[in-house]
Amino acid sequence: MEHTSRIRTWLEIFLTALKLGLTSFGGPVAHLGYFHQEYVQRKKWIDEKTYGDLVALCQFLPGPASSQVGIGIGVLRGGAIGGIMSFLGFTLPSASLLILFAAFMQTLGMEQINWFNGLKLVALAVVAHAVIQMAKSFAFDMKTKLIALFTLVFLLLWQAPFAQISAIAVSGIIGLVLFQNGRSGEHPTTRFPLSKRFGALSLTLFFGFLLFLPFVHRFSGHHWAVLLDGFYRSGALVFGGGHVVLPLLENEFVPTWLNEQQFLTGYGMAQAVPGPLFTFASYLGTVIAGWQGGLIATFAIFLPAVLLIFGALPFWDMLRKNRFAKSALIGINASVVGILAAALYDPIWTSSVHSTKDVALAAILFAMLVHFKLPPWTVVLAGLFGWLLFNM
Repeated sequence: MEHTSRIRTWLEIFLTALKLGLTSFGGPVAHLGYFHQEYVQRKKWIDEKTYGDLVALCQFLPGPASSQVGIGIGVLRGGAIGGIMSFLGFTLPSASLLILFAAFMQTLGMEQINWFNGLKLVALAVVAHAVIQMAKSFAFDMKTKLIALFTLVFLLLWQAPFAQISAIAVSGIIGLVLFQNGRSGEHPTTRFPLSKRFGALSLTLFFGFLLFLPFVHRFSGHHWAVLLDGFYRSGALVFGGGHVVLPLLENEFVPTWLNEQQFLTGYGMAQAVPGPLFTFASYLGTVIAGWQGGLIATFAIFLPAVLLIFGALPFWDMLRKNRFAKSALIGINASVVGILAAALYDPIWTSSVHSTKDVALAAILFAMLVHFKLPPWTVVLAGLFGWLLFNM
């Protein structure tokens, strides 16, 4: 009887997350609003204080914050399997749509059709908006602004494979030095139904894959190893939101595995589907290696997020009170603003803006997104048909 009750609970978690995965447009911040409405207000699976506690944890960790919040709620409701059910339900719709889109493009050769350039201009508007929003949150004083500027200049002048990782590491060290007197205070205690042993195993696996997969990539040279390593590292090193995965993935796979037009077309399309932005990897994996590559890319880019949230939940109260971790995170988050600003110029601006018509359309799309606050899917449609109209 108890076994049947657990299965029923896991199924309920999956179906609730699936509904959110089919309807949650608008990016991570909007997702948190949908989660609050569904999980806190409607189903009352989690109270306000615990929900705020969980959101704070997921903002602290690298990875897709909204997906990790959903996993955490699934854990609270149904343990580790409940967390996996929540992840699958929220992720499957957008991952499936982007795999199908990439396969459709590959079959018909649609990457050669010029009107998909409109999607690249959508990506320009979306990332410009993300830079502005993140700058307000993470570059909040002169010190953090200087860290963001340092990162921007560093990445524009040194375009090397490990440039982003180096910038994040240096900014974390700067944060340790400059923000030693970060705010502290009393935090409510939240207990999650995972043991510390399970958490330690998850964290060990997280760091083990991060260190081990590059060696597999280097010594095997097989394209599956390349996909696993590239997408896993990108998922493990994203601080500050889903948009930051763009420069990391671009650095890993362009132009070796696909061209910039294919890359930015997929990123634009990722704005049109509900669910986590990280499923952009599903599109990339499919372009590189078919639907099997799409599945591997999806698994690899989300695996760090799953391992981190499983690993951090049992230790959250200890971690959140650590002054050094909080100081380093301030510097890392400021660096993220510079990383995204550098990506806004190259590859996005350099490959999408070729005329005054492109600038005009990008300005319209930006206004639709920022000032008129229209849903992202309408902005995507406007980008596609606007490009056609402007270039008839």
